[in-house]
Amino acid sequence: MQRWTLDIDTPDWQSAPEAETACTALLNGELVAVPTETVYGLAADATNGKACAKIFQAKGRPQFNPLISHVSSLEAAREHGVFDAQALTLAEAFWPGPLTLVVPKKKSSPISDLATAGLETVALRVPAGPVMRFLADRTGRPLAAPSANLSGRISPTRAEDVIADLGSSLSVVIDAGPCAVGVESSIVGLIDGPPRLLRPGGLPREEIEKILGRPLQNASPDMAPEAPAAPGMLTSHYAPDAKMILNAHEASPEDGLLSFGPDPLPGAASARAEVNLSPTGDLAEAAANLFQAMRTLDASGVTTIRVQFIPSFGLGEAINDRLRRAAAPRG
Repeated sequence: MQRWTLDIDTPDWQSAPEAETACTALLNGELVAVPTETVYGLAADATNGKACAKIFQAKGRPQFNPLISHVSSLEAAREHGVFDAQALTLAEAFWPGPLTLVVPKKKSSPISDLATAGLETVALRVPAGPVMRFLADRTGRPLAAPSANLSGRISPTRAEDVIADLGSSLSVVIDAGPCAVGVESSIVGLIDGPPRLLRPGGLPREEIEKILGRPLQNASPDMAPEAPAAPGMLTSHYAPDAKMILNAHEASPEDGLLSFGPDPLPGAASARAEVNLSPTGDLAEAAANLFQAMRTLDASGVTTIRVQFIPSFGLGEAINDRLRRAAAPRG
């Protein structure tokens, strides 16, 4: 792990050799701890599913929660999300700043399914902290970045906090001193119906409502607790049209097969369609591939998808959690 102690007031900090090191690490799919105005973020290339999987792995309590993708400008954000008039009003008023907007995801956006938890929406932010904006601009990639702490710990506002929790998982830690805001961004959902405050944070509700000219709704109380649509709130989960059978002992010629690892199930060669999440049994690779694999098998026209056993340690816990939800009876 390399620690870059950065003085933001130094005029040429963007030309430092460490800046190139951090950008290279991100483009190589590695994790970089980055200061923002809110808290330190655990950043990875949001277009790289395996890099995003490393975020969940490093935080130590894998859950396929949506990740906020940080970009350098509103113009960059509009490459990934659909902004209606209300979203544009908020972005123009508060970006750069501690506000995340959840908007419909553009089909052309390369942000990975793992970063969006397989949803058709995307959480976007242009932070006021200049380091994250610089890295997103220099790499040309949106940067997925939840708080850089182990799950259950207090969110980090200093580089020392990050190193204590995650030092062994990081390629680079950028130390720019304590964060100014100290709490995560406010999240507003602009999807269907009125704007909703999905998570209170560094931008007060009142300021958002003043710009909108209307009150914010709270997250709907009937939103399902299975999977959040954004950090800090919960909603319905992804499931294929096909029925799913977990922990299958053999393949079927009529069904799709979601495989894992180097040892094929009996009859695998005869399956109507097959996708192996990770031929080497790498759980991070499997997590990165999960949503696309499910979609591929669903699109093949099979009515049933059989799933090979996947161990439940590490990222396997999150993989099995999503598979159980996908296999749950539907009303």
